[in-house]
Amino acid sequence: MVIVTLQRDKCIGCNYCAEFAPEYFRMSKKDGKSVLLKATDKKGFHTLKIPNHEALDSCEKAAKACPVKIISVKEV
Repeated sequence: MVIVTLQRDKCIGCNYCAEFAPEYFRMSKKDGKSVLLKATDKKGFHTLKIPNHEALDSCEKAAKACPVKIISVKEV
């Protein structure tokens, strides 16, 4: 399982996450910040649990590209 977490409040809207992992991230038309699709929000931390490991590569690329380092990816 892959667990992806996004601190949306700190997003600067650079769009790297949506470029590297478009199946998991989108940019909001409302405020220009990143949205982690199908995630649950708990106190500003948006978390998505993905059962397959196919998401690991693209989500790790998105996390590494993020200039403000607000995306974390864990494999459990």
